[in-house]
Amino acid sequence: MKNFKIWLVKWLRWHSSPQPKVRAEVSSVDAQKAAYRRHLNFSRQASHILQKRHKLPRRVHLLAEIEIARIQSCGIKGIILDLDNTIVSEDDCYLSPWAEDWITKAKLAGLEFFILSNGKRRYRVKYWSHRLDIQVISPAKKPFPKAFRQAIAYMRLEPKQVVVIGDSLHTDVLGAWLSGCHCIQSSTLPHPPRWWEKLAGKWIQTSYPDDYEIWDFDAREYKSFSDNFC
Repeated sequence: MKNFKIWLVKWLRWHSSPQPKVRAEVSSVDAQKAAYRRHLNFSRQASHILQKRHKLPRRVHLLAEIEIARIQSCGIKGIILDLDNTIVSEDDCYLSPWAEDWITKAKLAGLEFFILSNGKRRYRVKYWSHRLDIQVISPAKKPFPKAFRQAIAYMRLEPKQVVVIGDSLHTDVLGAWLSGCHCIQSSTLPHPPRWWEKLAGKWIQTSYPDDYEIWDFDAREYKSFSDNFC
């Protein structure tokens, strides 16, 4: 016990006495190295998180421009598609080039699909649901999240596994944000602008490029579909 007390007194004296400057300098260098390593690790982690977060493209001109393997690498398993001015123009004059081929390839890759449309022409929505073989809700009342949640539940996925693709900021992009989904905004197909698009179209939509190919659509196909299936 006596030896322990002697040792304890020596230990307290040693720690209470000023330490040599060399030891302080070494400790300072070690602290700086440790701080640098922590900063480097944090920078790498932050860079990885940001890269993963922004790996999906935010905007594209064509649906067919989106790389299927790229969105799958981000954990995407389901796609909610807009109809009007994303796949077919609102006035039924134009189609998005190669959109149907892209959808077919995406399905073969294992991706689930659902269409949400604010359109009120039922015959038109039924036609595209049948032609693309995709379930649809119309009118979806976007950007309110109810229809988005129904689509996500139908695909049996989590919101973070779903990407919304559409042309309008105030319906598709906002609806995706409210529902917790990812979003890719496509250019809007040429169509006669409505009054609110004349006022705010340049802020909520991206115009279709003049130098891009565009396909014509024959709206008479609606009538033949109606005669055969309705």
